[in-house]
Amino acid sequence: MNATFMPFTKILLTFAVAFWAILFDDPLYLLGLAAFVFVLLLTAGIVKVQGKAVGMLVVFAIILGLVQYVGGGSLDSAYVTALRMLCMTWIFLLLLVSTSLQDLTAALVTQCKIPYAYAFMFTAALRFVPDFVAESKAVQEAQACRGADHSGSFLKRMKSYLYVIQPLLLKSLGRSEMMALALELRGFGNEDHSFVSNVTMRAQDYVVTILLAVITIGFVYLVF
Repeated sequence: MNATFMPFTKILLTFAVAFWAILFDDPLYLLGLAAFVFVLLLTAGIVKVQGKAVGMLVVFAIILGLVQYVGGGSLDSAYVTALRMLCMTWIFLLLLVSTSLQDLTAALVTQCKIPYAYAFMFTAALRFVPDFVAESKAVQEAQACRGADHSGSFLKRMKSYLYVIQPLLLKSLGRSEMMALALELRGFGNEDHSFVSNVTMRAQDYVVTILLAVITIGFVYLVF
């Protein structure tokens, strides 16, 4: 999928699926939409590569549905909440995994007309998430080698994680300073930007865009 469609097409698909998820309030329709997005994940090979992330999003959606139900909502509203969240998070995962951050930045700036500073901040935040997770794991392993115990009750584990947050914050601040210095040396803030990535839409992208527009209009007509 990454080699077939351009980033702007995937962005449109992400917004379209999110709009459809908000538009529908029938659990059966939302279940069908979730199945459609899951097929896209299978086709793109994301379920095989990021199976743990896909499963965690399912768990998160279930927990959100339970919170809705325990908070006084009906069983149908719990289903709707969980399925909506599942559709939105799955399609966003598809966008992030199947699109390089460089291509995504180029599409946001050149085609979505988002200012470069905002597009850069968005993709930079995404770029640091894997590093942050890896550093968190490294800090926990280093503390475990020094005799730190992260097991026990929930409150005890939460207290032990406070000692993990401190070195992570210090590392994050150091990375931020280095990044700010690097951006300043490279002339960040200049209004003229050029991108190596070629994100020009092709014939299949225009076909998918028209198809998304027709389906969206059909769904709106169906609901209203």
